[in-house]
Amino acid sequence: MSASGFLKRLLGRGASDDGGLGDSDTVPTTQPMPRSAGVALDNYDISEEVGRGAMAVVHRAVDQRSGRVVAIKRLALQREFAPEDLIDVRDRFMREASAARHLDHPDILRVLDAGESGGDTWIAMEYVVGQDLSHHTRPGQLLPLREVLLLGARLGRALQYAHGHGVVHRDIKPANVMLERATGSVKIMDFGIARVADGSRTRTGLVLGTPSYMSPEQLAGLQVDGRSDLYSLGAMLFQLMTGQLPHQSESMATLMHQIMNQPAPDLRLLRPELPESLALVVALALEKRPELRYQRGDLLAQDLEAVLSQIPVALANSTGTTPPPPPPAGQAFEQTLRLQSQGAVHNPLPPADPASKT
Repeated sequence: MSASGFLKRLLGRGASDDGGLGDSDTVPTTQPMPRSAGVALDNYDISEEVGRGAMAVVHRAVDQRSGRVVAIKRLALQREFAPEDLIDVRDRFMREASAARHLDHPDILRVLDAGESGGDTWIAMEYVVGQDLSHHTRPGQLLPLREVLLLGARLGRALQYAHGHGVVHRDIKPANVMLERATGSVKIMDFGIARVADGSRTRTGLVLGTPSYMSPEQLAGLQVDGRSDLYSLGAMLFQLMTGQLPHQSESMATLMHQIMNQPAPDLRLLRPELPESLALVVALALEKRPELRYQRGDLLAQDLEAVLSQIPVALANSTGTTPPPPPPAGQAFEQTLRLQSQGAVHNPLPPADPASKT
């Protein structure tokens, strides 16, 4: 059975329109931004550090020309890539930044500019307040089920918008989603950052991403499209509802094997009160083969909303009852890493879907 709006049909609410990834759904990405594009970093007054990741540091800054408060992310690519790869990687970063600049969606963090300074590559983004969703992934800190389902629906539609413009995120995870509960603001951050590694992947065999949330095809170093982001969103929703990841291990090799080969556990093993319909939606998002997964983020959003419309108010407001046992070690796999993809494939994947796009 097609993954297109299956739950809406199950609940008798009508099927959605075309659920494929046809050519009409994809708008080509923008033309590459020249490496000299963008304004000088000197045009920003940079102040305190507000975040740090695997290969970047984020500072609060003020654009001297407009007085606007922005966030400046500086990526030290020269420390992460071999000298022979740097030109290719930097050019790829500028192309991705150019594509991300043209994404104008209320739930996607806006990219304002990008450039190079002192050997570092930088990107200027809108400055937002709130906490990322990693603060709501542990027992005792979970959000009410209603909020999780509505968040999932918004993120699914935001991803569909980006995918329709030819942009795939490649690193969807709680730490890359900012939430301000007081205002209801949600922002997907870091579009295109994971893509910068692809330019040297064919020579180095490296993949940039966050192992615990990566799709099987991304772990294998294969080409990915928007359906890989939807797998990552499914893994994130699983964690937001249960306080555990669908696959976890102290061993990277074991984690990779699980993601590649073992079905994700049923949500109801960790939260028995959740409805079967919700378990089916998450299971479909976590299908190993992309052609069996949700094909579009808006279809996932429709099914999450259909589930929410059918559950009792008390359950919708619940954050779970007895907390599950603490997860094992291996939380480092929830951080962005560069992986040797050759070791990921234990069983061969089926042939790539001819209709898939990167």
